[in-house]
Amino acid sequence: MKRVVSVSLGSSKRDHTVTVEILGETFEISRCGVDGDFEKALTLLRELDGKVDAVGLGGIDVYLVAGSRRYPVKDGLKLLRTLRATPVCDGSGLKNTLERQVIQRLFREGVLRRGQRVLLVSAVDRFGMAEALIENRAEVVFGDLIFALGIPVPLRSLTTVAFLAALVLPVLGRLPFKILYPTGKKQEKEKPKYGRYYEWAEVIAGDFHFIKRHLPAAIPGKIILTNTTTKQDEALLKERGARMLITTTPELAGRSFGTNVMEAVFLALLGKKWGEATSQDYLELIEKVGFEPSVRVLN
Repeated sequence: MKRVVSVSLGSSKRDHTVTVEILGETFEISRCGVDGDFEKALTLLRELDGKVDAVGLGGIDVYLVAGSRRYPVKDGLKLLRTLRATPVCDGSGLKNTLERQVIQRLFREGVLRRGQRVLLVSAVDRFGMAEALIENRAEVVFGDLIFALGIPVPLRSLTTVAFLAALVLPVLGRLPFKILYPTGKKQEKEKPKYGRYYEWAEVIAGDFHFIKRHLPAAIPGKIILTNTTTKQDEALLKERGARMLITTTPELAGRSFGTNVMEAVFLALLGKKWGEATSQDYLELIEKVGFEPSVRVLN
C-alpha cells in the first residue's frame, strides 16, 4: 500500500482519510490540518519524511504564477525544503494541467458557455484556469487584489494581472503566508463582503476558502467551480441557493481532495520527485487514471 499525506495549514476539522485503488495500486490518502500552526507543520513534515510515499502541501503555495513567471513564497519554500527523502508538491502542477483540461471540457460540453460572467478569486493561484477561461472567451473578473489584499479593485485582463504580479509578488512572497490567505480557524469564519462581485458573476471560481470567506447569505443560481469541498460545504452552498457545484478533482469517499493531494498521488505513481515530473507525465496519468470533474446539481 502506498501512503500519501497532505499537510495543510488549514483547519484540522476538515481532516479525512480514504483508501482507494488507482491503476492497480492501493492508496491510503490522508489530510492532516495543523490549524495554522506553522511550527507544527514543520514538525509533522520532519516526522513523515522518508516514511510515506509522497506529501502534498495544503493551504499554501510554494510558487505563485503570472504569465511566464513564477514567484516564490518564502513560507512555502521553507515547508518544501523540510523534506529530504519524500517527494513533496503544492498542487500547482495539476492546476496547470488537470484544471486547464477541465475548463476546456466544461466549455466543450456546454456546462460553461462563451461570454459567461466568471469571478475567479485569484488568478496567480490558478493561472492555468485563468488562461483557459480567457481562451474560451468568458468574461472574467480576477479577484487577486480583492480577496488576497482587501483592495476592492477588479482586474479584467491577464496582462494586468501579470504586470501587477511583477511589481508586488516579489515583496508579498516574503511575508507570512497567513497575511495573504486564510489559514487555521480563519477558514471557519465568514465575513460577508464584496457582495457586488458575487452578485455580478454567474460562475464563482477558484480556491474554496477564498470563496467561502466572503460568501453572501444568498447566491441564487450560481455555479461554483472549485475543489477541496466537503459534504458540509456542499450543504452550505445548496442552502444559499447555488445551482451547481463543480470540483476539478474527483470525489473520493464523499469529498474532493485538493490538487496538492492528487498531485502527490501522481508523484507516488511516477516514482519521481516534483522537479523531475513533467506536464506530459501528468497529462498521460490523467488519461490513464480517467480523472473527471465532479458536477453536482444543487438546486
